[in-house]
Amino acid sequence: MTKRILIIEDNQDIANLVSMHLKDADYAVEIENNGKTGLERAKSSSFQLIILDLMLPGLDGLQICRELRGQHINTPILMLTAKSSEVDRVLGLEIGADDYLTKPFSIQELLARVKAMFRRIECYQQESDGEASKNINVGHISLDANTRIVKQKDRAIDLTAKEFDLLWYFASHPGRVYSRSQLLDQVWGYGHDGYEHTVNSHINRLRSKIEDDPANPEFILTVWGVGYKFSTGSEKAHSI
Repeated sequence: MTKRILIIEDNQDIANLVSMHLKDADYAVEIENNGKTGLERAKSSSFQLIILDLMLPGLDGLQICRELRGQHINTPILMLTAKSSEVDRVLGLEIGADDYLTKPFSIQELLARVKAMFRRIECYQQESDGEASKNINVGHISLDANTRIVKQKDRAIDLTAKEFDLLWYFASHPGRVYSRSQLLDQVWGYGHDGYEHTVNSHINRLRSKIEDDPANPEFILTVWGVGYKFSTGSEKAHSI
């Protein structure tokens, strides 16, 4: 089935260029140039990916992202920003964006990111077809790969698509230590210097959702100087 992508970008030249290349890659693409109409389109239609500019008329990308996540719409979001400030990039990730690209970017890199996001989703869907991998239970946390629902003590936890992918990968390999670069490669589908904050932001958001005390996590532990690992709850480590 053809994947549908919504581009919310007020620069018509950029929107048209990105759309043209995505269509050449056999994606169905729709464009909105205003934040308010973009939000309504994202809420009213089913898309497999939203490419969202940060600076928009009407509503900015952060407001749109926050609104979608607040309404439990977990469509993957690739955020575009002309700002080079690390704070702006991290803020976008912290409110629910799955990935980001800083303008100016190459079309080849954007296409690689889009393909990587879809590839990882398909990979997890294929893994869920096997009986052994349909569910993971660790401590008081359970993950269902078919429904992509996570529960903590029978309470459903709202996760974005990438948060679920990251947690599933961790929980599938308990005790194994991963660097940020390895997690970028395995969960995001690429490795790229300078994007380690993508991992950090998702780790922090996951901890805020699944840990009783995010400052003293039981499950997602920091291995100082190396990266992170997933524990069954018997170890403790400080978050970073």
